[in-house]
Amino acid sequence: MVAFELAIQDTGGIAVAARLGVDRVELCSALALGGVTPSQALIEAAVGHPGMPPVHVLIRPRAGGFDYPADEAALMVREVRHAVAAGAAGVVVGGLRDGRVDTALIARTVEAAGGAAVTFHRAFDGLADPVAGLDVLAGLGVCRILTAGGPGTVAAGLAGLAALVRAAAGRIEIMAGGGVRPELVAGLVGTGVAAVHASAKRIVPDPVAVELGAAARAGATGREGTDEQLAGLILDAVRAARGLGSFAPADRVV
Repeated sequence: MVAFELAIQDTGGIAVAARLGVDRVELCSALALGGVTPSQALIEAAVGHPGMPPVHVLIRPRAGGFDYPADEAALMVREVRHAVAAGAAGVVVGGLRDGRVDTALIARTVEAAGGAAVTFHRAFDGLADPVAGLDVLAGLGVCRILTAGGPGTVAAGLAGLAALVRAAAGRIEIMAGGGVRPELVAGLVGTGVAAVHASAKRIVPDPVAVELGAAARAGATGREGTDEQLAGLILDAVRAARGLGSFAPADRVV
């Protein structure tokens, strides 16, 4: 059965995920930056929310690339332990060294997760040899890879996704993510992926009166939040593709 994972970043997203009944969530902060580690309180709020699906916490200490020095790697391992202790069903991590998987970091992450699921995020699409990287991750005990099938979006990565599914041969799950839209879901499911991942973002009007930083100018028109209608349409498409029909709660306009 193909799963739908919704990426969320705030309490509004938590409520949407619970109402829609998605299969699991990736919880993070600052999706506009690609996501960073959420606060402990946000993790606890997500895990404790009534009707919440399994929560998988993004562990990424900062924006930017994925080559982490020793101090950042140590911080990530501590964050993994904290997330799992707070009740997370899994963690989402990534780390590269010279175009290859940072095996030391990922091995430490898997150990720190203590049996909770470990997903390797889209840092995977920066690997020089994705198939070799897949083999390494499967051997390290990672359960899932998030990928667009290449460095672009899923719309251009169908062949790459199908090739990764074949290479995985059931040893590790391939989850499609990166520019997912409802009309793309059937094609993605057709590649054989185990899951579809989307953030379903929209802009929430919320101007600020003062300049808060280079990416937060005074007078900015809004912030990103979870679009419940779009998330619901993606969920409908996933369920239709796996033969379960659609789902339209009374408070969602379709």
